[in-house]
Amino acid sequence: MAPKNDTQAASLTAHSDSLATTLDPIFHIIRILPFSFLRPPRLRLKLPSLTLPSPMTVYALILLTYFMVVSGFVYDVIVEPPGIGSTQDPATGSIRPVVFLPGRVNGQYIIEGLSSGFMFVLGGIGIVLLDLALDKNRAKSLKVSYATAGISSVVIAYIMSMLFIRIKIPGYLR
Repeated sequence: MAPKNDTQAASLTAHSDSLATTLDPIFHIIRILPFSFLRPPRLRLKLPSLTLPSPMTVYALILLTYFMVVSGFVYDVIVEPPGIGSTQDPATGSIRPVVFLPGRVNGQYIIEGLSSGFMFVLGGIGIVLLDLALDKNRAKSLKVSYATAGISSVVIAYIMSMLFIRIKIPGYLR
């Protein structure tokens, strides 16, 4: 930005001086009179101190948000599907509960979304446990425990998610 020259600065001060002298005298009285005898109170207010949440609190909130997103929480709130469905058994005529809405990819029961979301979160936690197993500063037995739990979580989540897809879309993964 180019510096202002002296003529521009002089014109600005002259403009502000002329504005102050040409104002209405009643405006001056209203502007000065109340403040001649009113004093602001002396307040001893302390600013609130905000502390950052712990890393585990942030991780738990992110994991909860991830669970709500992948389980279709917004869909469940907007569409309000039933929690669980039912179908009539053709052989016996009895009514059986159905957890998965078969054949419809763009629809779900509430329990279906929650169980699928739990499997995705379980797989994510398994990956985090596998990452913790690679830490060099941990004891060997703890690293083995983390690795075993991580591998188990990832495998269970994968197998169950594939099972859910086979139930949801018959004949898709064969």
